[in-house]
Amino acid sequence: MVWILAAAVTCYAIWQKPLHAWFHTSGAGRITGWLVLLVGILYALLVAFVAVSGYSNPPTGQEKVVIVLGAGLRKDKPSTLLRYRLDKAYAYAAAHPDVLVITSGGQGRDEWVPEGQAMRDYLIAKGLDPEQVVAENASTSTEENFAFSLEIMRQYGYDTSTPVVYVSNAFHCYRAGCYARMAGLTAATSLPAATPWRSVLPCYLREALALAYYWVFKTSASGPMHAMVGFLDLNKRFFYK
Repeated sequence: MVWILAAAVTCYAIWQKPLHAWFHTSGAGRITGWLVLLVGILYALLVAFVAVSGYSNPPTGQEKVVIVLGAGLRKDKPSTLLRYRLDKAYAYAAAHPDVLVITSGGQGRDEWVPEGQAMRDYLIAKGLDPEQVVAENASTSTEENFAFSLEIMRQYGYDTSTPVVYVSNAFHCYRAGCYARMAGLTAATSLPAATPWRSVLPCYLREALALAYYWVFKTSASGPMHAMVGFLDLNKRFFYK
């Protein structure tokens, strides 16, 4: 989306006069102009919703399980975006030493180890008890983060009614909550982490489209974009520093 917007602005800057004339004098141009304006307004509203919705379901402090959602590695180390999530999860787990922490994420094509394992190592290195942190290393999407984490929860005697708090960056928390409910977690709250400045624009622009996609298809495992998941995963190289 960043590249597309940059290309659109560049094209308008180069052909500003003919485009401006076409938008104002041609019937087709006027219709196109109004459609572009309408799409722009709707997109801006989606981005605004993404910006505020992540803070709408804060933790109660009574949660028994913390699920940390993966966000990409740099070789075998958490990206900056992921470290923001892990630091937030660490602060909560340190203040609630009885919670079970599940670090959830599989291994991407350009990652040396599974995200869940690298995340667990990071939290233990910061001071969490190794017995408190369990890695989930197979998931490839947010939906699988919750589905596979629920399997681990059941191994520890928890179920879908157990109070759970999931940790992600604020822009992702609303949609993550939708997938948590889809997995059957009926008492899930969110702990939003900040977003590094370099990732703000691409992440919020992308999340607005991802949210619209979810509202249409109700899943990330179907629809026309699913076939591009591997290609879109390359975003990590540019924005998940």
